Amino acid sequence: QLVESGGGPVQAGGSLTLSCALSGRTITWFPMAWFRQAPGNERDIVAAINWNGGKTYYSDSVKGRFTISRDHTKNTVYLQLNSLKPEDTAVYYCAATMTPSTDYYIRSDEYSYWGQGTQVTVSS
Repeated sequence: QLVESGGGPVQAGGSLTLSCALSGRTITWFPMAWFRQAPGNERDIVAAINWNGGKTYYSDSVKGRFTISRDHTKNTVYLQLNSLKPEDTAVYYCAATMTPSTDYYIRSDEYSYWGQGTQVTVSS
């Protein structure tokens, strides 16, 4: 089970840190990612990370502002959100695949485990 936390309201230019903890098994060896979905929009990739954090991916809209990382000792993946903009407002979802890989995945259908989502609301 994936459990996200850390969302909430924030003013434009502010920062948030989202956390995603996996219970029941280790996240080691498995690619993970963050997606987001705004009302009326599809669920889009935000960032992805391979099993050891050596490879990361960011969508163009967040590159340079967001950072994905993972801590195997805490069985947790993080998403640091900086310089937030109103257009970053969305429900953010953590995703994991239990297929071991040295690479990352960016398509939602490549992930089989999803968290419940955490709302991020950025006001101008």
